[in-house]
Amino acid sequence: MLEWLSHPENTKPLGLLIFFVAFLGILWFVFGSRKRGQKLESYKDIPFLDEESEQKGAQDDAPSQPASRK
Repeated sequence: MLEWLSHPENTKPLGLLIFFVAFLGILWFVFGSRKRGQKLESYKDIPFLDEESEQKGAQDDAPSQPASRK
């Protein structure tokens, strides 16, 4: 068995088969369940949530403009 694996002509198709099965597993995981898909869709905006909260915090911390004097 180990000698069979030592030949590149045998290991290349085996590696291709392993990666193809892994790829199909990833596709099944991502698109297999509608509930999981909705959960993953809700995560797409996570990087932008910090920027929005920082901008709101900066606007709240900014001093208000004084009223014009007569």
